[in-house]
Amino acid sequence: MAGERREGSLEAPTRHSLDWQSEEFYDEAPLFEELERVFDICHGCRRCFNLCNAFPTLFDAVDESDTMEVDGVPKKVYWDVVDHCYLCDMCYMSKCPYVPPHEWNIDFPHLMLRAKAARFKKEGASARDKILSATDRVGKLAGIPVVVKAVNATNRSKTGRKILEAALGVHHKAPIPEYHSNTARKRLARLKNAEPVDVTPTATTQGKVVLYTTCYGNRNHPAIDEDLVAIFEHNGIAMALAQKEVCCGMPKLELGDLESVAKAKETNIPILAAMVDAGWDIVTPIPSCTLMFKQELPLMFPDDPDVAKVRDAMFDPFEYLMLRHKEGQLKTDFKTSIGKVTYQVPCHLRVQNIGLKTRDILQLVPDTTVEVIERCSGHDGTYAVKKEFHENSKKIARPVVNKLKRADADHFVSDCPMAAEQIAQDVDEHKANNPMSLLRSAYGI
Repeated sequence: MAGERREGSLEAPTRHSLDWQSEEFYDEAPLFEELERVFDICHGCRRCFNLCNAFPTLFDAVDESDTMEVDGVPKKVYWDVVDHCYLCDMCYMSKCPYVPPHEWNIDFPHLMLRAKAARFKKEGASARDKILSATDRVGKLAGIPVVVKAVNATNRSKTGRKILEAALGVHHKAPIPEYHSNTARKRLARLKNAEPVDVTPTATTQGKVVLYTTCYGNRNHPAIDEDLVAIFEHNGIAMALAQKEVCCGMPKLELGDLESVAKAKETNIPILAAMVDAGWDIVTPIPSCTLMFKQELPLMFPDDPDVAKVRDAMFDPFEYLMLRHKEGQLKTDFKTSIGKVTYQVPCHLRVQNIGLKTRDILQLVPDTTVEVIERCSGHDGTYAVKKEFHENSKKIARPVVNKLKRADADHFVSDCPMAAEQIAQDVDEHKANNPMSLLRSAYGI
């Protein structure tokens, strides 16, 4: 994790802000100079060989080149490396000994992001990639009552999936979520004008929380949001919804479309910052969305006080519950045990460096044990569904799948529902589940 001792530096890693609004950020000459510098250091180190397919792609190309050095690698391969990086951040936060404050100043994920952004600015993106990253627009269209049944039926049909693969390059075996016309924001509409009553603030939490429902929680898996609200309210935490929300911007960030990220920020941040000013904390049920507000937006907009305000008030839901528990404000009136749980920790949760709060909360339930798997699912929201990367994603997930197959578990969960589906797809005896639903069942609410 980020707090581990590193070779070459005894200090905790720091992150430089993104100079994404400068012309040089997109200039290919300095970009390729920096890519070659960083790739050469990575080639000499190779500690990240087992994280994702970006590093094996680079190392294989070096080993197969005439010089067996980075200078012998064709520049086309550089783009292959970029395409295999899905910005999980695990190399930066858990492996690389040369991140700042080390003088070599390596930030591999943000260099890949810079390359993605330079290519997007120059070439745009394919229709497929634009559609996959337009979560708000696609979800709104697919969730229309007269459309949603047809969309879901097509996505469940072998013929429909073959057509989708041929038309858009979405792999026919990749798990695709259902869409709901009865969204979480509709189901929880009572919270839009919620006024907190009799809440108990602590030194670290306000005791009243704005739920940022997320695209996935709102339109694909609204039960996650409902479970979260039920658990928080059971624990005396007042809940509210922001009057409006749009996508956090993570799919557009992964595409390199930084202008769209900025546009989403201009909608979300003023609304959330106003809620923070009114004394509310914020949680999201999806780790990638939490990370977007905690890390990526603050690095893109380091001088925006409202972005910093939202960052400081943003929590992972289990992190929030554990903070309440430490100050005696979490109920432990559980009605039933959960049993044995195998729990995959998503990369975008691990890099938040908050510890295993989901495990810790679940293990408060009597007669409950949690086996933790800290390996990547290979999903990344869009990487696993793309035809050209699906098999790579499955290979990355294989260690998790194998551990799950060997586990004598009653339940399999991941904080990321997309990661859970990717893993459970290859394990007949387990279905994907969310830790919030297990906790709610333990409470009996």
